[in-house]
Amino acid sequence: MKVLVFGASGGSGRAAVEQLVALGHEVSAFSRRGVLDPALPVRTIEGDVMHAADVERAVAGQDAVIVTLGIRENPLRVRLFGPARTPLDVRSAGTRNIIAAMRTHGVRKLIVQTSYGVGDTRERLGFIDRLLFALLLKPQMADTELQEADVVRSGLDWIVVQPVHLTDGPAEAMPCVSTEGDISGRKVSRNSVGRFLAHAVQGSEFVGKSVTLSAN
Repeated sequence: MKVLVFGASGGSGRAAVEQLVALGHEVSAFSRRGVLDPALPVRTIEGDVMHAADVERAVAGQDAVIVTLGIRENPLRVRLFGPARTPLDVRSAGTRNIIAAMRTHGVRKLIVQTSYGVGDTRERLGFIDRLLFALLLKPQMADTELQEADVVRSGLDWIVVQPVHLTDGPAEAMPCVSTEGDISGRKVSRNSVGRFLAHAVQGSEFVGKSVTLSAN
């Protein structure tokens, strides 16, 4: 399959690209810097997801799209002063551009990484996480809520992936995958998320569902 990854330079996006390559897919990696590991057999696309023309150019001819958009800057700085390099609405506005381009070009399969604690899992957050979201991550979570709502209403063959707190460790042997919002722990590695995103491209088991990912 021809698979396009938005946010390919981030942790989960980069892991998804590596897993897709290992599975034999033809991968295109979209990012503002357009640079990934040169050893990977990947087509790199430099562009801005906030520019509809860049997105449409990248989406044309693809079979599936993975979205791992986010703000990689210090969350305290973002909360106090706003992001310096990435628009605050990058998730929702960027994903709307992606959805529009997919409709234009007839691309159906859309897999979007959001966050545990939005949408159907909002009421499952514990006290500490609720406090963290309210005090530190409120703008990002509000934008993620909009993003997820747009995906669910898109009419595409969508899968929403909601990981809990992300770590930089190796992929867990058996992460918990749930369509009911259940979690086995409060963390999961970006490598595990990337592996799930890549494998979700290939099947229909989770189409039209929100999937939570966690590990002990």
